[in-house]
Amino acid sequence: MLFLGSWLLVLNSYGQDLQTYIDEAITNSPEIQKVLFQSDIADEKVNEANWLPNTEVSAGYFVSEPETRVGAQKARFSVKQMLPWFGTITARENYASSMAEAQYVEVTIAKRKLALSVSQYYYQLYEIRAKQEVLDKNIGLLKTYEQLALTSVEVGKASAVDVLRLQMRQNELQQEKDVLLQQNKGIQAALNSLVNRDYDTDVLVVSSLEIPEEDNLYSYESLSVNPELLKYDKLYESVTQSELLNQRDALPMFGLGLDYIPVAERTDMNMVDNGKDIVMPMVSISIPIFNKRYKSVSKQNELRKQEIQSQKDERLNVLKADLSKAISQRNQARIKFNTQQKNLVQAQNAEDILIKNYETGTIDFNDVLDIQELQLKFQMSQIESVKNYHVQSTIINYLTK
Repeated sequence: MLFLGSWLLVLNSYGQDLQTYIDEAITNSPEIQKVLFQSDIADEKVNEANWLPNTEVSAGYFVSEPETRVGAQKARFSVKQMLPWFGTITARENYASSMAEAQYVEVTIAKRKLALSVSQYYYQLYEIRAKQEVLDKNIGLLKTYEQLALTSVEVGKASAVDVLRLQMRQNELQQEKDVLLQQNKGIQAALNSLVNRDYDTDVLVVSSLEIPEEDNLYSYESLSVNPELLKYDKLYESVTQSELLNQRDALPMFGLGLDYIPVAERTDMNMVDNGKDIVMPMVSISIPIFNKRYKSVSKQNELRKQEIQSQKDERLNVLKADLSKAISQRNQARIKFNTQQKNLVQAQNAEDILIKNYETGTIDFNDVLDIQELQLKFQMSQIESVKNYHVQSTIINYLTK
């Protein structure tokens, strides 16, 4: 849980709303509940490991009673308990505990993956709604230009075609807005599914996000704390404990028992110990002479260790690639944002020039549409860059925190 907590602290800096959804998803998710139940079962297996072989109890009645000097034997009662070699039960408990620890890491991984998915949907919703707001502003701006165009038509400085072009452009932006509305419904339903709420429940997101001035530096060494790698360490340890248990199982078992035989008194004579019952304590030992099975298990455990190490190395390579990709895409998002910021300033300057030209009596509404389209493009690109930056940041945090 430590790894999840440190990662959530990073996410918390992006907005309290996101943290709330992550907490709610972890609390309500059926997937998390399933993994928690699996962890509880693994914990309970530690108690299961503390067991002994069944106590053997037997009873028999002599149909033909054997005669002894002190009387006839009537029946025979036996009880026997086999005991594993010293330390076997402890080895069994240690193995169960190591498996429980490995399963608990799965819980941490599941929570972190869920938090990652919630964060990604959250930032997609931010992108959609920020774009909707930009479209609203641009539609309002086009309406203002439309009024300017209508005024210019009245005085013969523009044609009705200019007005129609401005209206068609408004229709296009309204179409984009309607499409975004449908996208919002889909992403919101997906996020609500993770939080285990009704699909049409409103999801609130922050109104604005920024790209920090500086990024934290990461190295491949930071991947060492990733639970996906720690899981293999726990599995490796469980195989080590499995081998220790196998070595204990290969040792002899010994048993303690007691036989009781009731003896009938002789009536034809009187003697010492006449009719005295027989009580016979017993000790037994079970020796695994044919122990090829245990040797095979040892070899399997050694191969299993090598397999786990290979799996860990393979997963580490994948995580390294994912980290490099996420850092690269985050850097790209910053570069694109800064470039679009410069372009946006220049587009706004061009718009100011057009407005001043209108004040002097000349304006080209084709240029107005071109500038408006460029501004919208730059604004949309900036929003995408901000979203991509934060999405890649959540992936980096998942990999390294």
